[in-house]
Amino acid sequence: MCQIFAGQDPSRYESVTRRLRLNGQSTSIRLERAFWRILDQIAAKEGVSTPAFLSKLHSEVLEQQGEVTNFTSLLRCACTIHLGELDQLPPARFAAE
Repeated sequence: MCQIFAGQDPSRYESVTRRLRLNGQSTSIRLERAFWRILDQIAAKEGVSTPAFLSKLHSEVLEQQGEVTNFTSLLRCACTIHLGELDQLPPARFAAE
């Protein structure tokens, strides 16, 4: 089983930094190449460029939550949702704190 994960091409998890504008502000985002491929696919499916998709997503998070605390983590999680991994997990159970 581990060979499936350990034997993957290292270029797949190589970090890639892209410079782009999020809602008019210049920034850079560093993600693994595999995540960039997924984000490019999502953007293409939506009929927009990847920077335009990311700007829209960033704006929606700001609107719903008031801030974006860790956008790169949000993007990674968005990719897993897109891939359908969350549908295969049992419902999360949170303990009251």
